[in-house]
Amino acid sequence: MDLRGGVTQIELEYMVHDEDAEPIALPFPLLEKLTDYFSDELIIGRGGFAVVYKAVLDNGTVAVKRLFNTHMHEEQFQGEVECLMKVKHKNIVRFLGYCADTQGNISDYKGKMVMADVQQRLLYFEYLPKGSLDGYITDSPGELNWRKRYDMIKGVCEGLHYLHQNNILHLDLTPGNILLDEDMMPKITDFGLSRCFEEDQTGVITKNVAGTRGYLAPECYNKEIILTHKFDLYSLGAIIIEILTGKKGCQVTIENV
Repeated sequence: MDLRGGVTQIELEYMVHDEDAEPIALPFPLLEKLTDYFSDELIIGRGGFAVVYKAVLDNGTVAVKRLFNTHMHEEQFQGEVECLMKVKHKNIVRFLGYCADTQGNISDYKGKMVMADVQQRLLYFEYLPKGSLDGYITDSPGELNWRKRYDMIKGVCEGLHYLHQNNILHLDLTPGNILLDEDMMPKITDFGLSRCFEEDQTGVITKNVAGTRGYLAPECYNKEIILTHKFDLYSLGAIIIEILTGKKGCQVTIENV
């Protein structure tokens, strides 16, 4: 079944299993159908700007990220797509495609029928069954013995190094933004706050830095900030401490380390 002349579900399933396939644009009705019209029962994640749904195909599974208040976050959506189109690494969640759909919709506004644009902005990715690292940070061994903790730290470091080599700052690296595959291999995700630099650019001056408290470098609270790769390294350090100690955020002390 072809929806709006776009990619068919069968073609999508082939793409999910083809590691060399490039990200493509998808029609909104297809993603709507695959998520059972964005059923609450298929929600697997939720953030400040989006909800993530599990979409089950006949021969695979994908994760669909649907942004809300898209009129406010169009720049963020375009920035995220720009960064994701550039990355392909075993420790980065595989980006499969996006949807940028805008339709006119007649609605009542102060007693008058007016035409308003309804925007749909979605991204979709490989589905990782183990969820996020955040759920595994505990001081009991569980699934994370010392070998796996070492491999996990190494994987996150390699993924972040790859991003920096490609002039991309993540700027929201947290345990919640590191997903795990069936072998517990870590993969960095959520590039909503990321910045892509020009080839010879090493930093950018800004007055506003969003992110997650506890993983933001102290200089983020200055009035004027020069964003560099060091911001991600601070976040990485906090994550390494949590993986090693099994304690989150403010629970970590020097003695534990």
